[in-house]
Amino acid sequence: MTPRSPARWLPALAAANAMIALTFGTFAAHGISDPQAREWIMTGVTFQLPHVAAVFALLAWRDSPMVRAGAWAVALGSLIFAADLDALALGAPRVVAAFAPIGGSAMLLGWLWLAFTALAGDRLERG
Repeated sequence: MTPRSPARWLPALAAANAMIALTFGTFAAHGISDPQAREWIMTGVTFQLPHVAAVFALLAWRDSPMVRAGAWAVALGSLIFAADLDALALGAPRVVAAFAPIGGSAMLLGWLWLAFTALAGDRLERG
């Protein structure tokens, strides 16, 4: 696998997601005095970090196209959800809040996809 291999993109996204969550969580704890802004960031971090761990656990459980599809939805959804809250905390217009449900829905669909994949087992991989 080369460094530009698509198989490396999902773990790289998960690692970047963790770095973003840690950066914003630290910033909220030490650099934000507005309680609402702090709460938005910490809500994002609370969703983001467990989903980062979940993506790595999913790849360790079963690195298949079906699992990767669900893990992508979970990773991108948590990033969108948290980034939306981070943007609000940094002063973005309230209309930005409309993107949070997109991230939340992507996370939910990813987990639904993964539940379906787990229940279907190898039947999906064989075609």
